Amino acid sequence: MAKVNISLDAELAVEAMVLAGIGSPQDAIEAIVRDYIARGHRTEARTELKDQGLRELDVKAQDPQG
Repeated sequence: MAKVNISLDAELAVEAMVLAGIGSPQDAIEAIVRDYIARGHRTEARTELKDQGLRELDVKAQDPQG
């Protein structure tokens, strides 16, 4: 896997370590980013299912045309 180096404020890295309960700044930031991405995917999945259900209700609610 390709690696990227990013400079962060030391206080930000320490805060991330404390909140994540992880002793390594690299591991803490990686865990937080992975969690953020996973949360985004879960939100997209729920939103997609809700939108699909609303579209189906909208199609059923329309009066027959013709």
